[in-house]
Parts: sequence; structure tokens; C-alpha cells
Amino acid sequence: MKVDSSIILFNQKEVRRHWDDEVELWYFSVIDVISVLTGSSNSRRYWSDLKTKLRQEGSEVYDNIVQLKMISSDGKKYNTDCFSTEGLLRLIQSILSPKAEPFKLWLVKVGYERIEETEDPELAFERAMQTYLKKG
Repeated sequence: MKVDSSIILFNQKEVRRHWDDEVELWYFSVIDVISVLTGSSNSRRYWSDLKTKLRQEGSEVYDNIVQLKMISSDGKKYNTDCFSTEGLLRLIQSILSPKAEPFKLWLVKVGYERIEETEDPELAFERAMQTYLKKG
């Protein structure tokens, strides 16, 4: 299995990620994403509390946690809770923070567009053409 790990910046904050060639998915550090979206001074505590809440609610999000060894700020590798993009988008819906609201609104908009496209497939084609023309 070929492994690619990297760091991306979001709002000038680092988010660790890992590409898994075998399943062809990106995995993102939950702690890093929570830090970006909440501005919490203790993202680990926030995640711990949220994880407990999700477990109690029987959320499927909790079942999709993957632990991967990622480099920490001290340069050592530690097991880190991670989510694929899909799990991450579902997690964002559970985060109570004004910084998470733009993502939630975007998710709603994209979801609504996909429902429209299911009812009228021509809309999907038109949206794809608009994107293609914008990119040149």
C-alpha cells in the first residue's frame, strides 16, 4: 500500500491528511478540523466530548473513525482519529460553532442541487458545463 501524508492549510491553520491508495480516500485529522472550525483552545477536549455525545446518540459517524499514525507538533507519530471526506462532512454537521456555519450552508446547498439533478438530470449537465466553461 502506497501512503501519502501531507499538511494542507485552511484559514492559515494546518490540517493533517493522509491518502490511502488502497481505498483511494483522503483521511483528515479530526482534531485539526475541529481546531479550525471552533477556534477552541482545547480541540482534544472538544472532540472527546463530541465523540461521547455521538456514541450516546448512536451516530454512524462515530463508527467511521479511523486511527492513523500522524506526525504531531513534537515531531513524533501518534495514533490520530481521522475521517474520510464523507465522515468529515457528517462530523461538521455536529459541530456547534459560527465558523462551521458556512460549511453547513454549503452542504445544504450542494445537497439541494443534487436532489434537483435527480429530478431533472439536465440540470446536472448544465451545472457541469458552467463549471467547465469557468475553468476554460
